[in-house]
Amino acid sequence: MPDRKLFMENFYILDDGRVRQFLITGKEYALLIDTGFATGPVNVKKEVSRITELPLTVILTHGDKDHAGGLKDFGSAFLHKEDWPLVPEGIRLEALEEGMVFQCGGYTFETVEIPGHTYGSVAFADWEKGLLLPGDSVQKDGPVYMFGSHRNLDLYIESLQRLLEKKGDIRTILPCHHDCPIDPGYIEKNLEDAISLREGQLKGKKHPVLPCVSFKGKWTEFYCDM
Repeated sequence: MPDRKLFMENFYILDDGRVRQFLITGKEYALLIDTGFATGPVNVKKEVSRITELPLTVILTHGDKDHAGGLKDFGSAFLHKEDWPLVPEGIRLEALEEGMVFQCGGYTFETVEIPGHTYGSVAFADWEKGLLLPGDSVQKDGPVYMFGSHRNLDLYIESLQRLLEKKGDIRTILPCHHDCPIDPGYIEKNLEDAISLREGQLKGKKHPVLPCVSFKGKWTEFYCDM
């Protein structure tokens, strides 16, 4: 059974053990952040409908299939244009851009562009409440996927450096994978390991299944191109 819990007032975390989505319920509409896999034991749309029947606005942290695959059940979403090629045809997309704000259920989420994990990766930040929803770009332990043509390590490092400048405004980070919540110190930890990776300081080991190499830093594992 999926884990479905009320994290804060009007704020639900949906977790199937592989990836998380976040649902905020307001008075007139609900806001869904990410949509999960296209197929699998958990249907995100059904899980959402068990919580609310309000009209939905869907916003995506990025276009990887474990975050955007469930769009087939919703039909439309806000997604950064750089990640539109990752989404199958037939989905109505609206462009996410830096500074766009979504208000719902007492929360005000500002869109922050953090390219690197994908070229269109964004985070959603409620600065007043100190919440950061970074998709896959900030995690405890990892692995952070950095293999494939739609990823860029240099941009990832620049994005973490930018988030680090806002660390004082962040109290709680809600990643889509692994431990959740985590503290803002993981921005610096992920950044330090990513720089070590770029400088060739981490030893790599071929992944037994995926077409990538695993590099383990002090705190973070990365899956990178072979």
